[in-house]
Amino acid sequence: MIVKSPAALPVGEVEPTEVQPEVESTLALVLFSGTDDRLSAATVLAAGAPAMGRPVHIFLQCAPEAGAAAAQAHGGEHWSETLRQVKEIGEVEIQACALSMEMFHLQKDDLDPLVDGVEGGAAFMAAANGAVVFI
Repeated sequence: MIVKSPAALPVGEVEPTEVQPEVESTLALVLFSGTDDRLSAATVLAAGAPAMGRPVHIFLQCAPEAGAAAAQAHGGEHWSETLRQVKEIGEVEIQACALSMEMFHLQKDDLDPLVDGVEGGAAFMAAANGAVVFI
């Protein structure tokens, strides 16, 4: 990112900013609410990153609520189907939060095959080499 120091500009003048994409950095998403609106928003971000060649690492801290009927009634695709498609586009890894799994008394076999595994917060942070987005 290239940003000129505000102190170097005359008062009232705005310098355009040039932002260069961080193609190499992983888009790290933390999904801490299981509502369909938030999960749908996350899939929009998750779909854009692989299209730009960026890997995606998703950390699920929630137990998603059922929403397939609402998505079908709206005429849209359910967020889980969108994520399945996104995983076909590029490098997308979905990990369930180990603490959440323990709290909800869940095992890996209880999860949708869409979820790649279970990891703790430290493992998620170690994999995140860029900004972390909370949804």
